[in-house]
Amino acid sequence: MTSRAKTFVYNILFLAFCGGIFLFLWYAPPETTAHLPHDENHEQFMKMGKKEAEKHCEKCHAKDGIAPLPKDHPPKYRCLFCHKRTAG
Repeated sequence: MTSRAKTFVYNILFLAFCGGIFLFLWYAPPETTAHLPHDENHEQFMKMGKKEAEKHCEKCHAKDGIAPLPKDHPPKYRCLFCHKRTAG
């Protein structure tokens, strides 16, 4: 195979790969996780760093807290990874 033919094949493979990534992202399901509420209970956590704010989540969302999480909830140590903060 000539150098020109190899380059052509590599370009086609690259375009197919990029097209596959594009289609995967295009048809990805919409984000369904609830955002962190922007209310007076959560206002103090809006200005903190994510890891600092996550240290306080279990005070209210523990098993015996004000608003406990469902039993099938994923790991609770990275709350703001899924529950994004709102702009206001």
